Amino acid sequence: KTINSSEILESISNAIVDVADKISPSVVRIGTGRWRGGTGTVWSKDGHIVTSNHVIGGMHEVEVGFSNGTNHTAKIVGRDPYSDIALLKVDTENLTPVETGDSENLKVGQFVLALANPLGRQPSATSGIVTNPAYKVGQWWGGGLDKVVVSDARLNPGYSGGPLVDAKGRVVGINAAYANNRGISVPVNTVKNVVSKLMHDGKIKRAYMGITGD
Repeated sequence: KTINSSEILESISNAIVDVADKISPSVVRIGTGRWRGGTGTVWSKDGHIVTSNHVIGGMHEVEVGFSNGTNHTAKIVGRDPYSDIALLKVDTENLTPVETGDSENLKVGQFVLALANPLGRQPSATSGIVTNPAYKVGQWWGGGLDKVVVSDARLNPGYSGGPLVDAKGRVVGINAAYANNRGISVPVNTVKNVVSKLMHDGKIKRAYMGITGD
């Protein structure tokens, strides 16, 4: 059977829709009261949610809104300004966590989908390709990261804290910023490491060397 171009486009479109549908239950609104600040990514079935540290700012009580219309108050388990990652916990179970991928295997040109839910309704999405899977940055929200994932997926206001996923719906990064027409995301391998430490200690312990002059 000969497949024409419209059938190919329809097949690609349906595949993207399937990925968005798969991830949507794991994408939540992060805010407080009437304020809608950003997005969160459900990390575990028992209520752990990852977001960007700059989304929660100085808040001590965070409202999490799910696409089914329910809202929960989350406590802040820990935050890491260095990587711009914060971990929240809601007192509920049977959530739908994301499937995590491996950001070390990202390639230039690889398809990615960025999702967000800043209004607590149906999640929104943008798409693009990876333009640099290991871009080094010196300063990041007051800290620094060895590398970030850069893509041309547009990150609209409210996309911070949402997942960047590959064609199979596996999270490869947490969206953080949009600059110079490029989306910047924290690599999921970095997120895994930060989340593990925040769950265990509630903070990140980092060694540093200070130098003073006479």
